[in-house]
Amino acid sequence: MPRSDEAEAFFVAVYEAVQEIPHGKVTSYGHIAKLAGYPSRPRQVGVALKHLSVDPDAEFNGSNVPWQRVVNAQGVISQREMASGMARQADVLRSEGVTVTTDRQGTMSVDFAQVGWFPRMLPSREGEEDYSDSDEGEEEGE
Repeated sequence: MPRSDEAEAFFVAVYEAVQEIPHGKVTSYGHIAKLAGYPSRPRQVGVALKHLSVDPDAEFNGSNVPWQRVVNAQGVISQREMASGMARQADVLRSEGVTVTTDRQGTMSVDFAQVGWFPRMLPSREGEEDYSDSDEGEEEGE
């Protein structure tokens, strides 16, 4: 089913923001939502990444959008429909030099203090006026 123009604009904004996360760094769904200009839509960031194309000819795909660098606000790799998805994300992050720990319950997480990426705005937008909504009191990992 084709996306509406609004949904397509959101997906593109998310994919472009995720493309700016540096190798070896990780951020949260909420921070990507904020950087993309949609601070109240962190869950939809996850939806956009879930629907990232696997077609290498697509403008945005799993090869050119580093989906693995986005985790939840606590630094935890989010549950997937298939448990192997969590392990795959952890493996890709580890291949980038990111330490992923697994606790006794099987929860996989990263330490934002070591690998967190939380710029005030996207590096590609530096020098422009602040385009994001102000979220006073927002925690770093949201």
